[in-house]
Amino acid sequence: MCAAAMLTVSASAQKTTITSNKAGDNWYIGANVGIGTPISTFKVNNEDWGRLKGFAPKLGVRVGKNLTTVFGLALDADLYIESTEKSMMKQKTFVDAINVDILGTFNLSNAFAGYKGEPRAFEVIGLIGGGYSRTFGEKSTGLNAKAGLDFAFNLGAAKNVQLYIEPALVFGQPKSVWANPFRKVAFGNEKKFNALAQVSVGLNYKFGNSNGSSNFKIEQLRDQAEIDGLNAKINELRADNKAKDGKIAADGRTIADLKAQLAACQARPAQTIIEERIIKEVNSTLQPIVIFGQGKTTVDAAGMASCEMVAKYMKNHPESKVKILGYASPEGSKEVNDRIAKQRAESVKNVLVKKYKIAADRLEAEGQGATDKLSSENDFNRVAKFIDLSLLK
Repeated sequence: MCAAAMLTVSASAQKTTITSNKAGDNWYIGANVGIGTPISTFKVNNEDWGRLKGFAPKLGVRVGKNLTTVFGLALDADLYIESTEKSMMKQKTFVDAINVDILGTFNLSNAFAGYKGEPRAFEVIGLIGGGYSRTFGEKSTGLNAKAGLDFAFNLGAAKNVQLYIEPALVFGQPKSVWANPFRKVAFGNEKKFNALAQVSVGLNYKFGNSNGSSNFKIEQLRDQAEIDGLNAKINELRADNKAKDGKIAADGRTIADLKAQLAACQARPAQTIIEERIIKEVNSTLQPIVIFGQGKTTVDAAGMASCEMVAKYMKNHPESKVKILGYASPEGSKEVNDRIAKQRAESVKNVLVKKYKIAADRLEAEGQGATDKLSSENDFNRVAKFIDLSLLK
């Protein structure tokens, strides 16, 4: 009933959730020393014995496990030693008696004030339970009940060492196994007493847990509002990713279009070369031209002036090689125009070789046939032009 009440109080006081308590977690072991004396008085040979007149030192050991931050179980053993002629229970053996008890432990500090994530520096712990007692002088055994309080100090940075002072009562010293531990028990020499009072000082050592400490840890929980906020953030990020996926897809299509355009451009290398050659030809065309009359292929006096300018240019630029291009106006048949255009180029070449002494291997003559591209006036289409081939490289 006491355990159920304490667990109810604990449930209402705890506002946090602790990490899981595995089978090997939250164990401790300890030892204590103290002194005990009977509560009741009795007479032996007309002499008062008992309360505050018969004392016995005690040694104790304890092994326990904290099941929750409030409730735990412990196995407790006390051994009472003969110290004076008036021993605690007037036994004649060196060891007066032993008690072995199973105790429920109740951390009252955590039960009423809650657990803050680690033990407090000072705590009050209740103990209650029962077990087995034996006195060696009369070799009698019986059941007992034990209740006490630990005024505990948790030591060290890890708070894995606990120093405690424990006042306690042990009810029902042995008469028989069936003796009621909560009433007076009579045995040899009419000695009567119903409880033993004792005070102990002890140390408990707490073993390490699976959570990395020697004590309970608080589970890091999130409230529903925080969870909703995180879910909203996740949905927002998903929407952003979806929008970015659309942008990436659009960029991919743009890249594909640009690649297609590039491939189309790369598929027309000849046109690029032709365009570059046209530019070079324009830059390499010499300014003088030789104009011919209609149907004429000989160079007249006006044409000689242009030939002289070209000859002078070639002498000033010995690395130059000149191509002479002959043209005809579009009147007449193609065959006639092709022949006239070729003859005009050859005629200019002969003048440069024979009159101006230009080496023939530096000159080329080529007929271009009829054209109307040089000028809208047919008279200006009957010409010979000069191109410096060395400027085309």
